[in-house]
Amino acid sequence: MTKMKLKVLPYELTVCKVAAPEEIDMKGELFFIGKTDGEVSLVCETAAAPEKTLERSDGWRGMRVEGTLDFSLVGVLAGLTAALAERGIPVFAVSTYDTDYLLVKVDQLENAAAALTAAGYAFC
Repeated sequence: MTKMKLKVLPYELTVCKVAAPEEIDMKGELFFIGKTDGEVSLVCETAAAPEKTLERSDGWRGMRVEGTLDFSLVGVLAGLTAALAERGIPVFAVSTYDTDYLLVKVDQLENAAAALTAAGYAFC
């Protein structure tokens, strides 16, 4: 079975808890918003992160699974995260309707790419 292809996103990302959701810049190329009864979380390009945050973690890079993933596929994230877990690389995962994204800290990007390549994944 051919493994999926991944693409490294060309910018740094920030993961944060937002104090004022109205300050979120929705014009950026990439952002994810999660809202629960206890928080509003945001993943976005670091340059577009709001100034006012409750908590913030900078220095992330993203990898996108290329193509559209069918909802019947099983174990996509499990395969990716298992390869990274074997090397002790923490991840932050986000999914969209079409595909999945894995975020790793900038200083772990090369190690993550090597782990995923060794597991049979390709980068484009």
